[in-house]
Amino acid sequence: MALSRLGCCRGALRGGLLGVGPVTGPVNCLCRLLRPPEPGFAGRALRHPACCISTKTSPKALFAAVVSKFKYANGKYESFLERTFPRFYVLYSTFLKGFQTLFSEAKEIRRIRLNMSLKKIDFHQLPYREMERLRQFRRDLIKAIPIGLLALPPFANYLVFLLMYLFPRQLLIRHFWTPKQQSEFLNIYHGMRREVYPEIIDGLVQVTRFLADQQLRNQMQELCNKVQSGSHPEVAKLLAVRSLFSGHPLGLQRLRIWQVKALSRVLFLTPHLPTLFLRYRLRSHVLELQHLDRAMLKLGASELSDEEVKVACYVRGLNSTHLSPSECRKWLNQWLQFSSALNDSELSLLAHSMILLSTNYLAAKE
Repeated sequence: MALSRLGCCRGALRGGLLGVGPVTGPVNCLCRLLRPPEPGFAGRALRHPACCISTKTSPKALFAAVVSKFKYANGKYESFLERTFPRFYVLYSTFLKGFQTLFSEAKEIRRIRLNMSLKKIDFHQLPYREMERLRQFRRDLIKAIPIGLLALPPFANYLVFLLMYLFPRQLLIRHFWTPKQQSEFLNIYHGMRREVYPEIIDGLVQVTRFLADQQLRNQMQELCNKVQSGSHPEVAKLLAVRSLFSGHPLGLQRLRIWQVKALSRVLFLTPHLPTLFLRYRLRSHVLELQHLDRAMLKLGASELSDEEVKVACYVRGLNSTHLSPSECRKWLNQWLQFSSALNDSELSLLAHSMILLSTNYLAAKE
């Protein structure tokens, strides 16, 4: 084919010299054929266009290409783990999602804190969801501090990883629990606080046995007997004895030390602290719970998702892991009706109602 082209161009050149036609096109054609190949031309011809990176490529496009390659390789690796090591893949994916969730929550907490600083508002002035995020993040941070301290010495992180694998409930925060572990661990924690429910109710019976006001004594005895017999009390019955919990003998500052320790366990607070500090922590956490209730009333319980309703019920003493969303909403509305009627001086009744209102609620399912 090259020889035919050369012959064609030679004939055209001869015709042009004889005055038959133009010579511009054939001359250019001949020059291109006789020109030596450019250095590196063969290599460029064989190279795939996608492999060529122009010097004019923007850093953003280059970064996007690298990220795309990394995601592709990571997806291949995860599919390999899922096929070959399914149990390890569950732990791997749980930790990966947990770190992502924790990082996003940390960014959200930073935003909330900055907003509080700029607007000069306190914790109890926040919307419900932001208040709940701060409360839960603070508890997670307190739980994670000992693990961080254990991992400080050289090579101690390997021991920490082993301990976290062996004792996930005690050492890991909720972000790193599998869905199965979440249900299992929440049941265990509720069982631990439920152990003190009978002790608290028996304490109420003993304390009110010698009340001077016979009417209040009878009402309190009837209320405790109803709970002990397996019945669910009415909100009106609880509000009828509210005066006993604002001062003597059941106000927060009048409770005996064993009652303070028992209520601390209900709120997942350690009872192994000095008495003065125990009373302060108990009051601050119950007051925080009351602020959450008021913020939830402003938002409206109907605006909460099913998961948020379950979490809210669990925080207030009810084991919601085995209850349906509708059953949880019914109980939460009853709790809010009761909580909204209490004053700041009646925090002791709010703490005791975590036991009185949750002990026999749909007991067959608990």
